[in-house]
Formats: sequence, structure tokens, C-alpha cells
Amino acid sequence: MGEKDSETAPIWGKPQQRESSNIHPVNIEPSTQSGQHRSLNRSRGGSYAERGRGVKEFRSWFPWLIPCFVIANVVVFVITMYVNNCPKKSGDCFAGFLGRFSFQSTRENPLLGPSSLTLRTMGGLEVKKVVKGDEGWRLLSCNWLHGGVVHLLVNMLTLLFIGMRMEREFGFIRIGLLYLISGFGGSILSALFLRSNISVGASGAVFGLLGGMLSEIFINWTIYSNKVVTIITLVLIVAVNLGLGVLPGVDNFAHIGGFATGFLLGFVLLIRPHYGWINQRNAPLGKPHKYKMYQVILWTVSLLLLLGWFIVGLISLFNNVDGNKHCSWCHYLSCVPTSRWSCNREPASCTTTQLGNQLRMTCLRNGKSGSYILANPSDSRINSLCVQLCR
Repeated sequence: MGEKDSETAPIWGKPQQRESSNIHPVNIEPSTQSGQHRSLNRSRGGSYAERGRGVKEFRSWFPWLIPCFVIANVVVFVITMYVNNCPKKSGDCFAGFLGRFSFQSTRENPLLGPSSLTLRTMGGLEVKKVVKGDEGWRLLSCNWLHGGVVHLLVNMLTLLFIGMRMEREFGFIRIGLLYLISGFGGSILSALFLRSNISVGASGAVFGLLGGMLSEIFINWTIYSNKVVTIITLVLIVAVNLGLGVLPGVDNFAHIGGFATGFLLGFVLLIRPHYGWINQRNAPLGKPHKYKMYQVILWTVSLLLLLGWFIVGLISLFNNVDGNKHCSWCHYLSCVPTSRWSCNREPASCTTTQLGNQLRMTCLRNGKSGSYILANPSDSRINSLCVQLCR
């Protein structure tokens, strides 16, 4: 399903070019090779695509799963905004002409999206509910929610650009698993270190694709010619994105966890036969093993590390382990405080007093107080005012 007959070269970088004498660039064929054998090898053509014809790992696939993921994320965001219903629940809205789909005030949510209360209701990652409320499903559901239009656009454009190209080369099963499992790994690390915030977004899964893209080059080292340039480019892209993750309000732990999970998973899911096997697979004499020893070692070590990470991470999470107590500097990986912003991630909490139509509210975090003329305000409206007061 989803497979096409056309053949393609490797996804990242140029393929190794075959010499007319059919000598492998690394492993030279035995000098005793018969003239008939050399003639047969030359007749198979000189292009990498021709040598890869019929090899399952190099067939081109029609990318349909990644677009489905994008559509699903957009649909979930629309449903979230419908549930949010800012005009009725909060009153203080941005882009009111959108009616029920208008955004929370930019003072509360600068990303143009719903309230934190709505994100919690829809399945945002909240550690207390996962550990004490037996709501482990939030580790998965949070990957389909987004904090706003800006958040959604950035993630979906990146997913389309990277994901469709990878699905075309590796198929929907492997890329689908890479995406979903990476998102899950990002959620685990986020829950271990961000103990008080609600975390949402597909960023962990998207970073997992970047991690898989990088490890795929290492485990399929022999089939690429410009791999060093490609690796440097990928490392720079990841470094820039992780650097932006130290800004307040960004869950960089989900990025790091997703990337690390995807990097290990790439060694397991995206392994391909090495150059020599493809070059000699139809030879009448003995051919080399399909995978080189270094590929087998990387595959085995990565699988063991991946299983160990999930076992240790889940046991620690459901035993309510706070990662910050075991790593005093790790919080800087997600936010670096400066004179312009604070990294205080404590949830907004306020005391309220209602006297007639007057609501008086005091933020417990910063001590600020405010008075509002409201009659019978909803819980959502009170929460929205508290978030604004505590900023």
C-alpha cells in the first residue's frame, strides 16, 4: 500500500558513483574475478538507482500518512477552539469577529489560541493528572494539541517539509512509528522536568524526525558521498531550534526527548543494506552480508538504549520522581532567565473575593491585585483573569 514502482536515490546527499570497472569504493572485489563475472556486473548499469532496482529499501512510496497527521492536528485545533468558546466563557477575546472560534486575549495567550484551562480539558500534559489521576493517555494526547495558530503553523510546515520526504523514502509504517514513538518519548522527558506546566504540541515528534534523519546517515554511511556536509547542516538546524527552546513558554524538554528518542529509533527503523551488498547482490559468486558489522552493532545498542530509556522513564514518572531534584542545572535546558523575562513556570494561582458585582483578585505568585466588575463570573473567566494578573 502506498508503494510506487519508480526507484530513487538515497534521501540525503548524493549516492556513491560506480566506476566502469565495477570496483567498490571501499571493498575491492577479488582480483581473481572471472571475465564473465565482470561482464555481468558491467551489464547491470552504472547508476545507483539501477543497482537498487528491486531492493525494497530503495523503492519510492506515495506520502499519504504525514498529510493525514497534519489534517488531524488542524482538526483537533479547530475542535479545541470550538470547546474554548472565548466569548461565552471568558469575554475578553481577540479577533471577536470569529465568534465562538475567537482567540483568548493576547495577554493570556500570545500564540493566538485557547486558554490553558481548555488545553487541560482537551488532554494537555499535566503531571499531576498523569501520576495521581491515572491519566497516562495524556502522554499521547498532548502531541495532537497546540497552544495557538502560530504554534500550529510552525509545527505543521516543518512536519510537511521533513516528514513527506522521509515517508517517500522509507514508507508510512516506519515514519509513522518514528513520529508517534518520538512524540511519546518527548512527553516522558517533559513530564519528568516540567512539573507544574501544561505541555502541548507536536514539537517532540517533529524533532524525532530530525533525530531519525541524522542517525539514518550514520547507520547507512557507505551509501552517501556528501555525508559530512549533510551532517553539519542537520546539526546546525537542530542546534538553532534547541537554542530557541530556551526562551520562556517553550517546552524544550519535549524537543530534547523527542530528538533523542528519534535519534535512537532511526538506527533501528531506518537501516538499509550497505553499498557493497547492493552492488553485488546479483553476482553469481558469493555476495557479502546484507548489513555490515557496524550496522548490526548500532542497531543492537540503540534498541537496548531505547528500551532502557522507556522503562526507566516510565517507572520514574509513575513513581512521581522530580527530575529537577536529581539535576540542579537541567532547568536551564528549557529556559535561561534574563533581565527581560523570568523562567518562573509555577501555575497561576489567585485568591478571589466577590462583593456584589465586584470581584477582587490577588495573584499568589507576585502579589499583584486587581478589581473587576463582574456578576457571577465563570471559572474559565476567573482563570483567564488570574493568568493575566500573574504575568
